[in-house]
Amino acid sequence: MIVLPAFPDGDRVSSLCVLDFGLFRVWGRDGTGERVIGIPGYLVTTVQGRHVLIDTGFPPEYAVDPAAAVARDGLGGFGRVERLTPDNLPGGQLARLGLTVGDIDAVVLTHSDVDHWGSVHRFDRAPVVVAAADRALPHPRHAGAAGPQRPWPDLDWRPVEGDADLLAGFTILSTPGHAPGHLSVMLDLPDAGCVILTADAVSRPAEIAEGFATAWDPALAAASAARLMDLARDRGAAVVWGHCPDQWPRLPRAPQAWRPDSPSPPG
Repeated sequence: MIVLPAFPDGDRVSSLCVLDFGLFRVWGRDGTGERVIGIPGYLVTTVQGRHVLIDTGFPPEYAVDPAAAVARDGLGGFGRVERLTPDNLPGGQLARLGLTVGDIDAVVLTHSDVDHWGSVHRFDRAPVVVAAADRALPHPRHAGAAGPQRPWPDLDWRPVEGDADLLAGFTILSTPGHAPGHLSVMLDLPDAGCVILTADAVSRPAEIAEGFATAWDPALAAASAARLMDLARDRGAAVVWGHCPDQWPRLPRAPQAWRPDSPSPPG
């Protein structure tokens, strides 16, 4: 039985902040072109002052010796760290909002690529929601990597199958394809409308035309992307792509909250 993290009766989503977990240069040797991508995380606050973190960025070692960390995780063939300081770790980004890692009431892990799960061990007092198919893997994934694999940290894991409502205004969407288990999030913000966080289900709009050739399951990834685009059209939602080089510089970031006039995505 799946037991999602509990929130007080009547609680609902209040605000969204985009967190800056650094920059990574992708070589683009898969034919998609070299590009510099932002590594986003998201902080959702509720009307009753609870905090949900979506993704955790790279491991802390990436802010100390990025070249050694990239080599350890076998990411050299995929790209290199372009910018990642202590400010780009969860503690640094949360501090911009007057928060600490101890203030996080729940974590939602979209999937277990190293730039998403890398600092999840810091949140050992919060339940961590993850797709059941991802958590069933013998170890977390490293996209584009063939390096040594580290075990799952000992945390309060809450595997979820299919879609789920975490609380009012916060819908977890099952969007497999990029990874065996992948989650996206749809938020209904009281003052800013509907926002869909695709994560790597659609890292950038061009992936849709490219056919998700590098995904774990390209056909499944295409189906998940089509579902997200249908939802965005039906709900009139803003879409935040997982790693879009054109969109990233235009997004408001912590401590600034998402607003009704936040830039709509290109593509």
